[in-house]
Amino acid sequence: MTEARPAFYALAPGGWRDYVTLLHPPYTLWHLSYVAIGAAIAPHFDAGVMGLTLLAFFLALGIGAHALDELRGRPLQTRIPSGTLVALAVVSVSAASAIGVVVALRRDLWLLAFVGVGCVLVAAYNLELFGGALHGDLWFALGWGALPVLTAFFATAEEIRVEAVAAAAFAALLSHAQRLLSTPVRDVRRRVASVSGRIEWRDGRVEALQADALTRFPERALQTLSAAIVLLALALVLMRVT
Repeated sequence: MTEARPAFYALAPGGWRDYVTLLHPPYTLWHLSYVAIGAAIAPHFDAGVMGLTLLAFFLALGIGAHALDELRGRPLQTRIPSGTLVALAVVSVSAASAIGVVVALRRDLWLLAFVGVGCVLVAAYNLELFGGALHGDLWFALGWGALPVLTAFFATAEEIRVEAVAAAAFAALLSHAQRLLSTPVRDVRRRVASVSGRIEWRDGRVEALQADALTRFPERALQTLSAAIVLLALALVLMRVT
């Protein structure tokens, strides 16, 4: 098995490319789309609040969570110094929390609960604190799927309604599907040394089994789903602003 990139979106290691890879661009856009969906389905649309919520989640999840994840085991094989990763995580999560506090003071103090839960999940999930109790499929679905929807909805509506719960459930299930597709692909790309065997078709064809056969279609599905959820979020926001 030839050396594979640690992710289908990973650039060649070194320099600025490492920082682009660190962002996990398709997945960051995917989960920021949940923020836009939550804001768009609120009774009253507030572009300013949505923008601040998007910025907070980009800082906390797009930068902070991914920096902590890379700090633990270097899954993306970047050359970013550990001290830089720590600084990125601390600064970005602190900035995201500050945005949350400011919005909470202006809107509703209950928003602080969402800020607190988000901060705990970012640290506990990515650093596998508490013996890894908060690191798993369920917490990924809730923290990276349901939480962005509920936070964005509450920041705008200042309440949680049934449509927000339904949208959060949708996001959690879709995030779970993402995890089901991406976990085996990551294992093949990052942990498997070789793949051997063959596929025998009923028409008599025989194909050698290669690593690419194990990753190609799940990754295409992930790329398609990422684009689809971004377009859904864009459509909902455009519906509210036009």
